Formats: sequence, C-alpha cells, structure tokens
Amino acid sequence: MFEDNDELILAGEGDIPGSPPPESTPWKILVVDDEEEVHRVTRLTLGGMRVHNREIKMIHAYSGRESVEIMRQQPDIAMVLMDVVMEDEHAGLQAVQKIREELGNSDVRLILRTGQPGQAPEMEVVTRYDINDYKEKTELTSKKMHTLMHTSLGHYRELMALKKNREGLTKIIDASANIFESRSMKIFARGVLEQLKALLYAGNDALLVKALAARSSTETPNDLTITVGAGDAELKEDQPIEQVLPGYVVQRIRNALKVEGPYFGDGFFTARFSTVNGHHQIVYLSSDNEFSVADRQLVELFCRNVGIAFDNQMLHQEVLESQHKLVMLLSAAVEERSIELCNHVRRVSEYASVMGHALGFDDKFKEILGLSAALHDIGKIGIPDDILNKPGKFTPAERAEMETHVIRGISIIGKQSGELLNSAATVVATHHERWDGTGYPEQLAGEDIPLLGRITAIADVFDALSTDRVYKSAWPMEEVIDYIRDQAGKQFDPHLVEVFLNNLDPIMEIYRRWYLDIGTQAA
Repeated sequence: MFEDNDELILAGEGDIPGSPPPESTPWKILVVDDEEEVHRVTRLTLGGMRVHNREIKMIHAYSGRESVEIMRQQPDIAMVLMDVVMEDEHAGLQAVQKIREELGNSDVRLILRTGQPGQAPEMEVVTRYDINDYKEKTELTSKKMHTLMHTSLGHYRELMALKKNREGLTKIIDASANIFESRSMKIFARGVLEQLKALLYAGNDALLVKALAARSSTETPNDLTITVGAGDAELKEDQPIEQVLPGYVVQRIRNALKVEGPYFGDGFFTARFSTVNGHHQIVYLSSDNEFSVADRQLVELFCRNVGIAFDNQMLHQEVLESQHKLVMLLSAAVEERSIELCNHVRRVSEYASVMGHALGFDDKFKEILGLSAALHDIGKIGIPDDILNKPGKFTPAERAEMETHVIRGISIIGKQSGELLNSAATVVATHHERWDGTGYPEQLAGEDIPLLGRITAIADVFDALSTDRVYKSAWPMEEVIDYIRDQAGKQFDPHLVEVFLNNLDPIMEIYRRWYLDIGTQAA
C-alpha cells in the first residue's frame, strides 16, 4: 500500500541513450496513369529524392478504379499524382471524388496531371473536386517536380501535425475532467501522465513509482518502487526500479531528483514536483521526435499548473482524512459515556460499508455511508448517564427519554451544510424507523425511509444483539442471524436483509476483528 503523496510518474522506458534513431517513415506517393512511360519518367525524377529528411516511396496504379482501391487499403498515402484521362475521359476526376467522398480521406494531397488541358478547366476542377494542385504534364520538369514535392508534402506534414494536436487536445480535455475532480492521487497521477503523453504524442507504457522522503536535506531518496504499471509494466509492480528497469532509465530518474522543474534531454523529458513534506513526483517521457520550442513552452506551462494541482489534491486528501478522523473521534466521545459501547460505531460503520459495496456504491458514496453510519447515535451525548448505562429494563418514561436521542442528534448536525453532514443527518433521523411503519420518530414505512437509514438500521441492530450490553449478554450468533432474517419485511427492508445475509463472511470478519479479538486481548 503506497502513500498517495509519495508518487513519481514514469513512462517510456524503452529508449536506449546513444542508439541511432529509427529510420524515418518514407512519404508514400501514389502515381496514377495509364501510360507506363509516365511511371518510368516519374521514377527517374523522384528517385533518391528526400523531402523534409524523409525518402519517397512510390506506389503505382494504372487506372482510376485501381487508385481508389489502393487508397482504401493505404489511407496514409501522403500525395497522389492523378492523371485525368485513363479508362475514360473522366476516370481521374471520378477517382478523386471517391477518395474524398466515399473514402472520406481529406488529408491526402491530390495533384491532378493532364496531357489534355482543355478536358477539365482548372478552376472548376479545383473547386468541385477539392484538388490541391492542377498541372499539365508538359510543365512538370524535374525542377518543378522537386518544388511540387516539397510544397505539397510540407502542407501534408503540417496538416498531420494539426490533426495530432487536435487529438492531443481532445485527450487533454477528456483527462482534465477527471484529473481535477478525482479524489484519488493514483487516478490523478494517471491523468497527469495521459495529458503529457497527449502533449508530446508519446505512446509508451506508464509506471507509477513511490519515493520516500530523504532523511536529510543533503540526501536524495533511495527507496524507489513501482506501485502501479500500465501495459506490460503491470508485471513490474511492487518491485524496485533497479531490478526491473534499464539502468539508463533508473539514472535519468535519479538525476531528475536533483533538478527542480522540467528538463529536456536528448530524446527524453523529465520534470520534478516537490511537496511540502519532502516527497517528490517526477514525470519521465521519451520520444523519437525532437521536442520543438513550442512543445517545450507548452510542457513547461503545463507542468507549473500540474504542480499546483498536485498540491491542491494533497490538501484535499488531508481534508478528507481529517474529516474522517474527526467523525470517528466525535463518535468515540459518545462511546466514552457508555460503558459497553467499545467500537460500536466503528463496527456499525464498517457493516454499513460492506452493504454499500455489495449494492454497487462507488467509493465516494461508500465513504459517506460509513461515516454517516458512525454518527447514527450522536444524539446520545445528551442522554443522562443513569439512563444511558442502566443495567435493567427501561420504564416508559426512560424509554421515551432514550428515544429523544434521535431528535437531539438531528438538532446537533441537522442544520449543517455539506454532503456528509446532510447524509449523517438523514441516518440519525431514520435509523430507528421500521419497514412496517411502526418505528420512530416519524413512523415512516417502506421506501419512504431513506436508503442510508435502512442500511444503518440493520447494521445497528445486528451489532446491538451480537455484543454484550449493560442490560443483556450477547445473543448466540445463530439467533442474531435468525432474528435479522425473520424481521425482513417487518423491521427491515427485505432486499437489504438478503444483501446482508449474502455478505456474512466480511461481516463476521469485522465482528471478529473489532469485538472478539479485542475482548480476548482485554481478558
């Protein structure tokens, strides 16, 4: 189990420093013409040409129909040199129309070539068929062909860059919806990594690593362990990074611990975020592409904002933890006044959480349910000690006084705002209502009783019957379970009784841990 604010984020462990960069993918150029001589001349003209540091790979088609099928199979073709007149006088134009409309390919650069200029007026063709250029075959000299390649492929490259930026922005927006709402630092860290991968177009596996704070300001953390992995890295979880990652990646991570803020290396990027308690978060990404000036500016700005977000998340986590502790301390204060209620609120809280989990509640709602259930008897803080701890049976007046703990509890927390306190007020007000309408204080029945109150009612009664009280000894567990089962449709929601009985294993584990084991230790 890792501490939420101990995380480092890591991705891209596959690059090896000093290794040659992979061969760049060549530009795919489709040459479409029904004359073999045109193909031969084009091969001679473009052979060996490099455009924007990439070679050219020519693909050949001899009819409009064939060109459409090739484009269907290879939509990443960057440029098409299309003849107009082939199997018929409009074959090229029909092929262009199918590529744009039927195949939906708006990226490929379409260059129309014709040996019969009068067959297709330039303005009409370009406008109607979304053609990027229109050339007569006689004007495409070697020099002009070279210019055409650089211009058209440059446009295609920029178009692809814009498309990737759009995709990256979509990822960032999608991730941001979760990253700043998430209550889990683990989910938050995954969101950060996804956003940076989107910015830099990195597609490597991701690792989440824990780093403990150094013992002194002159030391650096030594304990770096992978806590969460994505993809193949899942097999590396819970292992020290030195044992499962290449040495150069380990060294880059450790170097990043010594550098505050973002650092761009040769084919990789790191950024360290420090926290007030001495822990760190480090982002590591590797890329086959060089980081541009625009990339660096975006990443640096993003990292500054992410650092603030990390701090806010940790503050939020601290507030939640403090809230949880305060609820349990307040509930324990009530227990202190009752000589037999040791860990009663803890058990009721955990029983209720088990039922919430079985009902499919999310983590947030389960937490609210558990904390609300822990406050169900808060009103007993106002009940006199001689009634609260009476060993015998209550008189009618004493019973009436005890039942006022519900109203007292409502008055304590019922006027407060916030989701947790509103839920707790609901539990306090309804955990003594009965399914058949004979409970108190409002005699609510069936589903008019809020779900939180119905759940807590079962948990509360189960604990009351199965533990010693000043006025009775604990019932045998078989009798407790029989009572719960018998009260389905009477005191309790029958569906919730079924849920409770179907989850007796975790219920009994809580009972043993917080009642039987503690009783044994006390003895």
